[in-house]
Amino acid sequence: MSVTDNQMNQKYEKLKDILRGMGKVVVAFSGGVDSAFLLKAALEELGSDNVLAITADSETYPAREKEEAIVLARSLGAPHEVIPTSELNIPGYAENPTNRCYFCKNSLFDHLIPIAEAKGYPYVVFGAIADDLGEHRPGLQAAHERGVRAPLLEAGILKSEIRHMSRLFGLKTWDKPSFACLSSRIPYGELITAEKLSMIDRAEDFIMQLGFRQVRVRQHDNLARIEVPAADLAALLPIAETVHAKLREIGYAYVTLDLKGYRSGSLNEVLPAEQQAVQAAVSASGQ
Repeated sequence: MSVTDNQMNQKYEKLKDILRGMGKVVVAFSGGVDSAFLLKAALEELGSDNVLAITADSETYPAREKEEAIVLARSLGAPHEVIPTSELNIPGYAENPTNRCYFCKNSLFDHLIPIAEAKGYPYVVFGAIADDLGEHRPGLQAAHERGVRAPLLEAGILKSEIRHMSRLFGLKTWDKPSFACLSSRIPYGELITAEKLSMIDRAEDFIMQLGFRQVRVRQHDNLARIEVPAADLAALLPIAETVHAKLREIGYAYVTLDLKGYRSGSLNEVLPAEQQAVQAAVSASGQ
């Protein structure tokens, strides 16, 4: 359903009310569409003296994303810190269970909450949005348990609305492709290793350098399954040999192109329906 400008304005006013009630916030800042919009709104409403953006730098976070986050925070005038983290050192994470994101977010909050407390920020916030409800998002459960707030979700703001308002506000992230951590390219139950994450990162980076903005390289053992938007499938075929050769060099034995095209969370498609229903209920209770 389309949303009118008036409805968006009402949601944005609600977002400002939520932030104003918090007073001072630490923003978990990845540099993506949602966290960038949240940071911009927090700075506008609370001022830079009351906002601290923190970016977690780990094996699952590509260097290109970190550099973009640093540049973006600087352009917004936001106080910004980059802290080292390691998901692979989290007990249970590397085994890649279906609630892997719970471990990741819980560990992130383990780092952010003490920093917020030490620096006098009463709230930690992150960029979950209304679209996340009803999807497989274990990170919402971790946030609920730790008292971490999701102002965009609380205001009922959707991704399409964030992109629209980001464009109006002059945020260059308004049309940035969606991003998820590199671990999301590995099927549940398959061990996550630093070597696999490096292979995925190098493969995606190479394909992006060829001009594709939205890319996923899903790793199935020694097979790379490439996802690009359906509209870009035809553009990849003429350079298939080049891509195949590079990914073989990186270490893949087989390279395939997913004919359905890119879609967010495609590895969740194999989860049992009942598990997705349970996750949806957990997400809804975490508001």
